[in-house]
Amino acid sequence: MSTTSPALTFTTPSTRTFPSSGTVFLSLLKADLTTQWRNRRASVMVVLLPVVIVMAWKALIVRTGGAFVLSNAITLGLNAIGLMGYSNSIARDREKEIFQRLRVAPAPNWTIMGSRLTVQLVMIILMTAIVMIVGYQYDHIVLSPIGYIAGMLTAIAGGAVYLALGQAIVGRIRNPETVNATSRLIYIAFIMVGMFGSLEMLGDFLDKAVKYTPYGTVRSIVSGALTPSTWTNDTTLALLITLGYTAVFAFLGIKWFKWSTKS
Repeated sequence: MSTTSPALTFTTPSTRTFPSSGTVFLSLLKADLTTQWRNRRASVMVVLLPVVIVMAWKALIVRTGGAFVLSNAITLGLNAIGLMGYSNSIARDREKEIFQRLRVAPAPNWTIMGSRLTVQLVMIILMTAIVMIVGYQYDHIVLSPIGYIAGMLTAIAGGAVYLALGQAIVGRIRNPETVNATSRLIYIAFIMVGMFGSLEMLGDFLDKAVKYTPYGTVRSIVSGALTPSTWTNDTTLALLITLGYTAVFAFLGIKWFKWSTKS
């Protein structure tokens, strides 16, 4: 009596496919935009201060010009987005170990931070557009089409300074409460020194020194871009200094940053 053994069959394991980096980035961006929308009250507060400045400084337009008022308001808004918004949100998410969970998923590191920065870019464009609209409707500040476009581009460049500074703060300091306190202190210092310095109320030496601070250089390039005919070599120097600040702060922020408060 003969017996036949059953044939042995082998199955090839299915190949696991991972989503592309672009797909991961869009998914993270959608989630971050949703989170930003749910926290829209904080976004409104970021936009509220520069709008108040535009409306409150209406009387200064005759003496200083519309570009001066708009550039100060936009610079204050950029401060709030980078220092108050971005740094604190990164610190909170790191404390909650959100970044650690995202890094376990098949998501490149650049997509995690890239989506956060893209959301802040949207906030910069939105805040700048609202300030320009309020300036036009309430203060009757009329700029050329090139001025609006150039002003938006320099606002993005100036916003990069404060986002990089916020990254440096959250990179150096791990405790979210300390990050919040530090960012508020720097924010208030920029507001007080920058505003009084731009109005020439701090004395000759400090008024000149303020022009080379992040507040002063950003305000200078935004003002020069809003009225391109007033762009000078000093404005070009301010642009170069602004890019230098961004490079230094970004380098330190990347070097110091830890994905977890425990590492």
